[in-house]
Amino acid sequence: MDNWRKSSYSGPGDGNECVELASTPTHIALRDSKAPTRAILTFPVSTFTTFLEALKSTSPR
Repeated sequence: MDNWRKSSYSGPGDGNECVELASTPTHIALRDSKAPTRAILTFPVSTFTTFLEALKSTSPR
């Protein structure tokens, strides 16, 4: 995957410590921006969508 994007929550103070995401039509991949050559987590799109929905429902607003 070559289309890595940094999290929109990555700001000036923590720009080197964030998650990067890449996508294909069927999968979403995540990696640590501090160690991009290390492990990559890959999820089917439907599983990743469910994961994000769960995070949103438990996050303080």
